[in-house]
This record gives sequence, structure tokens and C-alpha cells, in this order.
Amino acid sequence: MTTEATLPSTSASPTARQLWTRARGIALALVLLLVAAVAIAVVRSDTRHGELDPRSVDPYGSRAVAELLADRGVSTRVVTTLGEARAAAAPDTTLLVAVPDLLTDRQQSSLHTATARSGGRTVLVAPGSSSVEKLAPGVTADPATSFDSTLAPDCALPAARRAGTADTGGIRYTTTHLDADKCYPSERLATLLRIPETSGDGDTIVLGAPDILFNKRLDKQGNASLALQLLGSRPHLVWYLPSLSDSSAADTSGKKGFFELLPSGWRWGTLQLFIAAALAALWRARRLGPLVPERLPVAIRASEAVEGRARLYRKANARDRAAAALRSTTRTRLAPLVGVPVAQAHAPEALLPALSAHLHGDGQALQPLLFGPPPGDDAALISLADQLDALEREVRRP
Repeated sequence: MTTEATLPSTSASPTARQLWTRARGIALALVLLLVAAVAIAVVRSDTRHGELDPRSVDPYGSRAVAELLADRGVSTRVVTTLGEARAAAAPDTTLLVAVPDLLTDRQQSSLHTATARSGGRTVLVAPGSSSVEKLAPGVTADPATSFDSTLAPDCALPAARRAGTADTGGIRYTTTHLDADKCYPSERLATLLRIPETSGDGDTIVLGAPDILFNKRLDKQGNASLALQLLGSRPHLVWYLPSLSDSSAADTSGKKGFFELLPSGWRWGTLQLFIAAALAALWRARRLGPLVPERLPVAIRASEAVEGRARLYRKANARDRAAAALRSTTRTRLAPLVGVPVAQAHAPEALLPALSAHLHGDGQALQPLLFGPPPGDDAALISLADQLDALEREVRRP
């Protein structure tokens, strides 16, 4: 029966307690990250599936609006490409753009060209600053959103006055159109605009929040009344859900850089991670500084110090440093034995002739051993140490 030898633990081997002390900071950080990830997953577990989709019955879908419009004789058709949306623009049609910010600049300009003089109604749902300026020229989105979600109409637009208070609070707008209806103001800025065409019966509705179209909010306040009046003024409703797979979304006018393609949230997240990494580096570097001599509180055996230093050399793969230390120490011990001052122990022209005379041999043969190149591998380093020990024993022999 054979037994497998177990290497004894040395003073330089870390204990389980030491390993835990070193790793507990990293382990705690990983646990916190895991807990944060689980918390975010739980919070976002109610992802808005089918948001603003008239076919969706989810809380953030808009199936209820479509059903109510169908009861009043208004047909609803969903389109997902710019070509279909442009073709649908007509006097008897209301074109609702669900997420205008998903459209590229070229798509926005093309859509506005098709709807500007169509004679129909265009409803823009919560367009941001970049999209509203192209889809509704003369309208500007304010950077600050409304604090209140439920607002009073406070305008002369019949649809708004009949609906009363509604959940329109969101993006606020200003406009240069003097004949525009500015409704549901928040701090004197409108959250709903109606901009009539310069010629014809068409108009554009800019809605600051999509809440009045959600299934879960339709029965609140005057949301249902306002939604039905805004979307039911024409017999046909075309519901445009912009899609990233639309071929017209390919912008060939110019190339964007990598950072321009990243969403703003990713850029902010990367910046936060960079700041956190910099703070962690500063925290870890607080102990670094100039070396200060300090008396050890306990006595350490020479063998433990040698073993610890050897392990450091091995971990760093520093055979050259280890060989230089072995040769330097051997030369320092040999010099007094052959009558050479310690100050000249590292000078080949002083040490080698003295060794040759003491050993009655050729001193130049000792040149590679005491002043040679560093060993190429661990085996050569061990052989060098053995040869240095043998030389020192030979010199010390009476």
C-alpha cells in the first residue's frame, strides 16, 4: 500500500484565517453586487411588455383605447415602417407616432414632410428635444419635466375642456406658433399642444406624457375622454410603432463614433464605474509610501525570513535577483577567508587571484561561478546554490 506524502506547512504558508482576512473585502463587494443585481431584477420584473401597443393588454399597453375607438367606428391599424406611416398620411386619418425619439434625424424629416400638408392629424407621444424640433418645427422641449402628473386643462381647446383634469404631466413644451392651443400647463409651460396647419384642416398634437393611453391609467381622471377625442377625430387611426429593424433607419449621411452609438445611460454608468475604480485605487494606495525602518515586535528566525524571501523571488520568477543575492553573499563571506578586504569582495581582479592562491588552482575557472550570468531555470539556480556551498566548504577546509 502506497501513501501520498503531504508537504508540511511552512511559516510562509498562509493560514485559512489569513486568506479570509485578505479576501473578505472582495467577497463582500461581490455579495453586494449580487444583491444589487437581484434587487434590480426584482424591481424591473414588471418590464413594460408591449408598451403603447394597441394590441397589448398589459398594463402599459393600449388595447383598451383601441377597443373604445372601435366601438365608436374608428379603425386602428398598426404600422412599423416609415414607408407605411408616410403612405397613411391622409385627411381622414390620425397618425399616432408612439416613440418619436426612436426615429433617426432623416426619418423624422421625411415623416414631417409627408404629414405637414396631409390635412390629417398627427399625434406625437412624448417627443424629446431633438425629435420634436424636426417633427413639429417651432416647438421646443423644456429640459425640466413636470412635477405633477395630473394637471388641469386651462386652455380653450374643446377636447381638453370636456376631458377636464388628465395625466398629461411629463415633458413641457414652448412654441413660437401664435395660434397654437397650449393646454395642461405646468409652471406656465404646456404639456399638450395643438398646432394647426397653415392651410387646411390638419393639425399636430404634441403630448408630453403617454399615460392617458395606458390600459392601467385609462380609467383615471379624464384620461379616457381626452384620448378618445384626440385619436377619434378621424375615421381611421394609424398607430406607428417605430422599429429598429426598419431599413429606413439606416443613416447613410454620415458615420457615428462608438461613443455616439452608446445610450446616454451606458455612458453615465461607465463614468460612475471609472470614478468608483479610481476611489478604490486611492483607498488601496493609502498604505503605500516611503519605507520606514521599524523594529519588529517579535524575533523571527533566520530560516523563516530566508524561506519567505525565497518564496517572493519564486513568485516573481526573479531567478536573476536570487542568483545575484547568493553570489554576493558568498563573495562577502569568502573575501575575509582569503585575505581580501570586504570592500573589494565584489571585484573579480581582487577576489579571483586570492582564491586561486588559496586553493592552488586556476582562479579564472571560478569566474562563471561567482560572476557569471543568471541561471536559465530553477534547476540551474539550485545547481548554482550547491556549487557555491561546495566552494565555501572547500575554502574553509583547514
